[in-house]
Amino acid sequence: MRISYSPVSLAAAAANVVGKLRGGVADLRPVPRSLIDQGPNRSVYRMVPAEGASGPPVLLVPPLAAPALCFDLRRGCSLAEHLVEGGRRTYLVDYGNVAFSDRALGIEHYVYEVLPKAIRKVSEDAGGQPVRLVAWCLGGLFSLLTAANDAELPIDSIVTVASPVDFTAIPLIAPFRPLVEATGGHLLTPFYRLFGGAPSYVVGRVFWATGINKEITKPLAILRNLDDRDFLAQIEAVDHFMDNMIAYPGRTFGQLYHRFFRANDLAEGAVDLGGKIISLSGVKVPTMIIAGENDTIAPRRAVERLTGLLENAPVVRFESAPGGHLGVLTGRRARGTTWRYIDSFLDS
Repeated sequence: MRISYSPVSLAAAAANVVGKLRGGVADLRPVPRSLIDQGPNRSVYRMVPAEGASGPPVLLVPPLAAPALCFDLRRGCSLAEHLVEGGRRTYLVDYGNVAFSDRALGIEHYVYEVLPKAIRKVSEDAGGQPVRLVAWCLGGLFSLLTAANDAELPIDSIVTVASPVDFTAIPLIAPFRPLVEATGGHLLTPFYRLFGGAPSYVVGRVFWATGINKEITKPLAILRNLDDRDFLAQIEAVDHFMDNMIAYPGRTFGQLYHRFFRANDLAEGAVDLGGKIISLSGVKVPTMIIAGENDTIAPRRAVERLTGLLENAPVVRFESAPGGHLGVLTGRRARGTTWRYIDSFLDS
């Protein structure tokens, strides 16, 4: 293997090495924000708006287990920063850390309590305007279920990014299905009951394993791109994200495992949450669905299935964009694809 640099590239590489040795080249400063509401498993922030911010508020909805910084990965590659600089009123809900004492919390807690309260507070803070939800991964499913459960919530529209509903379409978990069925679905039950959920370390390792091929080749990729500061900064930011993974509450993990993974309920458009059947046909606001072209956690087919389940939404728009599970939301190419789709949808 031979790696050569031009004099200009060599100078850039040297500067980047110095930057790495001094603490890193990624600007990880979060977008300035103010706390406007707080409650159990809920902190709602208003991003400090750019001058002249106006229009309906946009609420960023993260999934469980992944930190809310998924929307604010690093300066220059932060969806929150992009929205603020675009003059939009931007808000973020953060669920905080999960403790063993949270093991009894189920999905219904977030769908019936956390998100409705966050949405109402954001609407109130923005002068009573309806809220536009932009959500990633499981946050998208939570947002859709929240809207389906309560049509009176001040929701204007929903954007989901990398939110799978058909779990049989995820090749990553297909090999485990025979073993799960052979054990009557109890393969993971003792594990999450013992630990009160899925520990953050395990969540992080699973997320890491989905991109293990990139992890193996990462040292070579760094050497080849040592003169590319933006490339190095993105790797640093993703590593920082991975170091801050959060646990799943036990009951929530159990529901995901039995209702979503085993029974694949959402692929049929409805799920039982705490004894109440929630149907996605109850979503009655314009919705855009975005899938990652290289996503192994939520591949296109698993995400696109959602388009046929929102029968009462006045508009359902589907797009695909380059990137894996995180990359489609906040990768370097997302700036010219996913973010443009979101801007176009919000503007329309």
